Amino acid sequence: MAAKTKKKITKKTAQGPKNLVIVESPAKAKTINKFLGKDFHVEASMGHVRDLPKSRMGVDLEHDFAPEYIIIRRASKTVKHLKKMAEGKEAIYVATDPDREGEAISWHLAHIFSEAENGPKIHRVEFHEITKAAVLKAFEHPRDIAINLVNAQQARRILDRVVGYQLSPLLWRNVGRGLSAGRVQSVALRFIVDREAEIRKFVPQEYWTLDARLSATEGPEAERIFLSRLDRIGGEKPALTQQAETEKVKQELQSAVFKVAAIDKTEKRRRPQAPYTTSKLQQESYSRLGFSAANTMRIAQRLYEGMEIGGEGSVGLITYMRTDSVNIAVSAQQEAADFIKEKFGKEYLPEKPPFYKSRKGAQEAHEAIRPTSVLRTPDSIKAFVEADELKLYELIWRKFLASQMVPAVDEHTAITIQAGEEYGFRTTGKRNLFPGFTAAFGEIKTEKENSKEAAEDEVPEVEEIPALQVDQLLKMHELIGEQHFTKPPARFNDASLIKILEEKGIGRPSTYAPTISTILDRIYAERKGGALIPTELGETVVRLLVEHFPKILETEFTALMEAELDEIEEGIMDWVKVLKDFYAPFSELLERAKTEMKSVKQAPIPTEHVCTLCGKQLFIKFGRFGKFLACAGFPECKYTRSLPTGFFCPEPGCGGELVKRKAKGRRAFYGCSNYPKCTYVVNDLPKKEDGADIAAEKNPTSENP
Repeated sequence: MAAKTKKKITKKTAQGPKNLVIVESPAKAKTINKFLGKDFHVEASMGHVRDLPKSRMGVDLEHDFAPEYIIIRRASKTVKHLKKMAEGKEAIYVATDPDREGEAISWHLAHIFSEAENGPKIHRVEFHEITKAAVLKAFEHPRDIAINLVNAQQARRILDRVVGYQLSPLLWRNVGRGLSAGRVQSVALRFIVDREAEIRKFVPQEYWTLDARLSATEGPEAERIFLSRLDRIGGEKPALTQQAETEKVKQELQSAVFKVAAIDKTEKRRRPQAPYTTSKLQQESYSRLGFSAANTMRIAQRLYEGMEIGGEGSVGLITYMRTDSVNIAVSAQQEAADFIKEKFGKEYLPEKPPFYKSRKGAQEAHEAIRPTSVLRTPDSIKAFVEADELKLYELIWRKFLASQMVPAVDEHTAITIQAGEEYGFRTTGKRNLFPGFTAAFGEIKTEKENSKEAAEDEVPEVEEIPALQVDQLLKMHELIGEQHFTKPPARFNDASLIKILEEKGIGRPSTYAPTISTILDRIYAERKGGALIPTELGETVVRLLVEHFPKILETEFTALMEAELDEIEEGIMDWVKVLKDFYAPFSELLERAKTEMKSVKQAPIPTEHVCTLCGKQLFIKFGRFGKFLACAGFPECKYTRSLPTGFFCPEPGCGGELVKRKAKGRRAFYGCSNYPKCTYVVNDLPKKEDGADIAAEKNPTSENP
């Protein structure tokens, strides 16, 4: 077969830009185009242009995992257009995102343009914020494509393809069509499933707390009653497990003398937290703003790529939002210092700029997420951005500003109270002596995993500490015994799942949001009040994978693979060797599972319902989206419908039933079975006692159920 001849590109002498710049998105192209002069023309690649084929694995397992890249179908017109734009250009500058995926896109673009003889020279430019200064500086210092970053991305892509394309058919055969398994996705799902198992096994234990309502016996403090909690019985922590025990202690305390035994005051400094990394932004955006991880990243992308801000024109508002580094540019620190000194006063500014240590393995060349200019305050841009964009920007702006300020100083007071000889009570409180960084960011709550119920037995803090003296006698007004039960571990939400993935070294900043989205899209888990709850399907998939591929779902093994991908990026490890070391044991497990994995497909269950098309009986069947009704006449009759819920559509004269539906990109909802004639939808079914009192919403452009 004759070798392909390279197409010649002849340079045109016509007037026009000499250089072509390629970025990933039109928004980014629009912003950058305004920064560069008439010698540059900016186009968008619309993301990846080459990838492995969808219809087959596209990886040669016998020859060093050689990938078979093809032009993505949706990108074919874009590639043709970019090639045309490259004709006659002196140079092509590839300015994709500054991470592995961006480097890989640059490499694929370079490959496409290198197919032509005498083509333009290809440069790689990298910047972490879309401001005029940063972009122009990057174009002054172009570099070659970093092949180690490309190899790290290739290794991850091939690894995930090999796992997904060989595990998924097993699930299709033994569970249901359309299912998928992923290297990181399956481990994340296992966290959700294992947590649900812990909750089911949990047995609540009863315990009691005892509080005393006290005040001074005389003087100005006699009018102010405060609470103090039983903290010691005979020098030991109290262990009241029954009401009878608590009542006995109350009786003994009725005649006890309450006296202040000790007052301890200490000053504590609270350091500000580092500016945001991707994972920390996703966590705090969820807990403070209620944004899902995916929504946070969508909004952050818009803030990064740039928007029209008054007289400034189009400008990027934040630095690159996929990062695990907490480093800050010296120029940004200086700008923040000047702003803090002017806005808050020099006492809020530390002597030296704060230094924060990134977690092990972080990309130190990157910056943390920060505003591109701290002078661009939230108030100054609120007229130009949407409400959610402003909320996220303000969170980033305040976090960065606070990170450059001095610690807050608090006075902590602990009052120990003796009651008789055996019993000790304790009251704690805190007052702020100097706000420090909280003047910019506010108080930072350290949430415990079990949230509200986590600290019911801890000594409560009083808002205002009474002015008491050691040995001062106190008046006991009332003893309050309260019953509690220990709480099960909290279910994961976006924030807590991302936190554990990061702590365990699973995935990278760019993978957290898509991992959660995939788990939800596959119906392996559902959201309920923010919590991620595994479905029956998700639990089945995890059980089978753990049984037959235990190592793949081990946290330590997956974390080791992430570390090796980092070492490929650093040039320490060879990407082909990493894949070979993984595939040898994996292929053995795969062959064994093909014969040993038993089908868990459930037989159809007959119902009293009949098909409206042919009159045959309807059966309950099981698919990738859960249970549904299907005609017994399949495949001749393909009638299907969702399972009835027992609730009827409240629209007058409709008569339809409410059925569960799922649309891509949104949570499950309930819609009328008479769709599209009736477009009634509701997010949740009413409680049984609520009858048909449903808060409904009309949806004239209802999504396809």
